[in-house]
Amino acid sequence: MKHTASLRRTSVRALLATGLVTSLALMTGCTKSEGSSGNGKAASQQQDSGQVVASPSGGSGPTCAIDAYGGKKLDLRSAAVGFSQSEKEANPFRIAETASIKAEAQKRGVRLLTSNAQSQFSKQISDVQDLIAKGADLLVIAPLNSDGWEPVLRTASAKHIPIVTIDRKINAAACKDYVSFIGSDFVEQGKRAADRMIAATGGQGEIAILLGAAGNNVTTERTKGFEDRIKEKAPGLKIVFRQTGDFAREKGQSVTENLIQSKPGIKGIYAENDEMGLGAVNALKGAGKKPGDVKIVTIDGTRNAVQGIVDGWIDGVIESNPRFGPLAFQTLDAFTQGQKVAQDIVIQDSSYTASNAKSDLGKAY
Repeated sequence: MKHTASLRRTSVRALLATGLVTSLALMTGCTKSEGSSGNGKAASQQQDSGQVVASPSGGSGPTCAIDAYGGKKLDLRSAAVGFSQSEKEANPFRIAETASIKAEAQKRGVRLLTSNAQSQFSKQISDVQDLIAKGADLLVIAPLNSDGWEPVLRTASAKHIPIVTIDRKINAAACKDYVSFIGSDFVEQGKRAADRMIAATGGQGEIAILLGAAGNNVTTERTKGFEDRIKEKAPGLKIVFRQTGDFAREKGQSVTENLIQSKPGIKGIYAENDEMGLGAVNALKGAGKKPGDVKIVTIDGTRNAVQGIVDGWIDGVIESNPRFGPLAFQTLDAFTQGQKVAQDIVIQDSSYTASNAKSDLGKAY
């Protein structure tokens, strides 16, 4: 717990340096509705799993304020906030993300307008336009794709509607087209996954990558971080297979079934999210493999994936914390009060291995 306390103190200094919120201490976005079993230990673990802001390099970074962005100050409690979810809420990440946004809006007494694009980008664009038409004063967007947001940005800019994006970036200008991006360092996630794969395989053998969906920065950056670190630290590991699993369990399973046929000697699989990794586990079970025969490293931190470590099928999980509610609303609150907020708010992610998976299972979502 001393390490956790140190992280929280570091986070406060970082926030003060960037001027995000002068009174912000730590970001906790977990409620019992997000998986708490109700006992004291689980509740404590859930609280510890809230988002914490990582210290930016050098202690500072670009900021944004109303006078630069346009618009006017307002009281968040009297505003309407529109939230656009990108994907079907079958994925535990999306379930936890939406639950966190709704819980924080309810806690603050904020009127929340919601939509779900059901993994269709054209629908997400029309969804956000509809949220604006319904009177949203501010927007929180979990983008499906990084490109193609020009129609929304033009409409929001004309009405001076502040936009915060979470978990994925859009390819646009910060503090002009949108206020802030809140999310993980995806390149660093890829590097940490590579380090885990190197340790699991001894740095030798053939490995595969189950790529995430195309068209967003998460897939691009998680791939880059992983490949760069493998090239740097483990030239004996050869990436011999790359194919998209679209961040979906079923697709991850079918792709891994093909992988096993084409590359029977595969030693490791890097899945760019937990759902694809769990699909890979299903494929390996179907092929008669035993736990540990193929080393699997994934990214997200879902409960099923962490349980996969306990059961021996998954070697490591790099967390990508989806509980954006408190941090998103604190960012909007500070901004609409006239304070400067960071354009890039990077959160600190933990990880799960055999050493902590069982004890920390209650932190997973």
